[in-house]
Amino acid sequence: MIDHVYISVTDIEQALAFYLEALAPAGWRAFGNYNAYSGPENVPDLFGIGDADYLSGVQVGSSIWLRQRESGETGLYLGIVCDSNEMVDAAYAAALRAGGIDEGKPADRTYFAPGYYAANVRDIDGNRIEFVHKAWNKAR
Repeated sequence: MIDHVYISVTDIEQALAFYLEALAPAGWRAFGNYNAYSGPENVPDLFGIGDADYLSGVQVGSSIWLRQRESGETGLYLGIVCDSNEMVDAAYAAALRAGGIDEGKPADRTYFAPGYYAANVRDIDGNRIEFVHKAWNKAR
């Protein structure tokens, strides 16, 4: 299951207006922003839009995070749901064996939320994948 997607855009306000209107019929809505000042340097400001399941906090759902595009970026960042920290570790190791490039070893990412455990890799084309286990999500 896809947990979240970062979409790198050239104009945050315009993109936010577009996605909010386009996704409203499917029950998606804005739920908040992540301010880069509260985390490490490589995590940018993020603007969140979530589906009804994600917003309910009762079950696993999906979210989109808009971010300002940087020069040379591909624009794709995909978060994949893992049911445990061990699954994050295994997926990260498998991605490296398959030729992925380390973008962040498995670790707690409490600057996002307590119980947020993730690892990041990049493929040879610069696309990014995050394997994430959120302790508050029920296993699928």
